[in-house]
Amino acid sequence: MPTLLHIDSSPRAASVSGFLSGVFVEKWKQQNPGGTIFHHNTSLEGFPYLDEAAIEAFFTPSAKLTAAQKTALAFSDRLVDELLAADVVVIGASMWNLSIPASLKAWIDLIVREGRTFAFTPQGVAPLVPPGKRVYVFSARGGSYPAGTPFHDFDLQEPYLRRILGVIGLTRVEFICAEYQSGDPEAAARSLARAKSALAALTV
Repeated sequence: MPTLLHIDSSPRAASVSGFLSGVFVEKWKQQNPGGTIFHHNTSLEGFPYLDEAAIEAFFTPSAKLTAAQKTALAFSDRLVDELLAADVVVIGASMWNLSIPASLKAWIDLIVREGRTFAFTPQGVAPLVPPGKRVYVFSARGGSYPAGTPFHDFDLQEPYLRRILGVIGLTRVEFICAEYQSGDPEAAARSLARAKSALAALTV
């Protein structure tokens, strides 16, 4: 059965990134009736940040885990299981301060785990997530950061997400961005229209 993992991260009811990711999900549902969908909004659900108990549990052999450590691991294990089960991953990622919302980083910290989604080897980092999963990132941005301009180096969002997702084996990543969302309304509308067109052209 096809499975989709949908991660939103904006707390705003009128979130552009959430709107775009939602349109993709509806398109996917039409193409995959009966498919399974896991959905989270990391901001609205208050995803926990790593604390000492969770970090210690991550690096404790399973046979030696205490009851408290098992509890600390339970949510992370659930999120990893969802990721491993998914054929497609959809991420709604607003650009905040040139990067991603803190709650989205919390999700990343809970699913990028040594021994579950990656491993250290003498040759380097080895991804453990099965290859072939497709990832679509829908980003709403206040400005624009095209290559060849002085603003390009300020985009810390796309390079970070590509690198950290690649660590665990998610390398088929496509970005669709609605830019100028904090500027001129006409520029914002034009960019959103381009993002909608790019979304409509996707094969899901």
